[in-house]
Amino acid sequence: MTTRTATATATTATSIPALASRALSYEWIKFRSVRSTVWTTAATAALPVLGAVFVAATGSLQPDDTVLGGSLTLSVVAQMLAAVVGALVVTGEYSSGTIRTTFTAVPRRGTVLAAKAALVAAVMYVLALLSCSAAYVVGSAMLPDGRYAQGDTLPALFGIAASFAVAAVLGLAVGTLVRHSAGAVTTVIGVLLLPSLFGPLFGDAERWIAGLSPTAALEKLTQTSDATADTVGSLGPWPSLLLVAACTTALTLAALLLLRRRDA
Repeated sequence: MTTRTATATATTATSIPALASRALSYEWIKFRSVRSTVWTTAATAALPVLGAVFVAATGSLQPDDTVLGGSLTLSVVAQMLAAVVGALVVTGEYSSGTIRTTFTAVPRRGTVLAAKAALVAAVMYVLALLSCSAAYVVGSAMLPDGRYAQGDTLPALFGIAASFAVAAVLGLAVGTLVRHSAGAVTTVIGVLLLPSLFGPLFGDAERWIAGLSPTAALEKLTQTSDATADTVGSLGPWPSLLLVAACTTALTLAALLLLRRRDA
């Protein structure tokens, strides 16, 4: 009996990593094979750089902007597209019916969702870091020297990339819950914007409510010279990002539980 139990445990221990590796491989193939996902990802990468070129060419920055903030004028829109990519990764499978094949190949729902989350988070983090860094380089080269504050750029860029990754996982969680592409896209954009729009209605709780969005953290990170934890009207960028990451993790776990119940 002991030998059988040990053998079964060993088999399970070795099969879970193999299953996770297989799931990641499948998700990567699907990610780069679906046109809507590929084009939305490409737009996510292109927007920050295009925004930097436009702002520098038109001279439309305010005097109190930072170089990073001016260079990443379109970063909020790009972050929304990252969330849309996360939603499409799962809703596209439900729309086409390939989700059945996915669950047949990888029977563990948790493994499938974890693989999707890891993939979109990693892709969006690397993509955002490269794209936003390139936008900053473009902005620094084209904007007048000494006119705008520099801020603490390098930590901000890593935080901005993390906010893109969180937004993508948030989109994935919403897509898992909604299962419909148009509904998921609309919902996740609303989730990104509503805390900032309605935060002022909650009085003393405004700084917490307004900070409950990757968009809020992103906007504070781009204005690094003004990104202090006691800024009126919102949390600082890092507390906001940690809070959003925690809420996104909770929502993803809730989506997993609902997924198991629906497909049981």
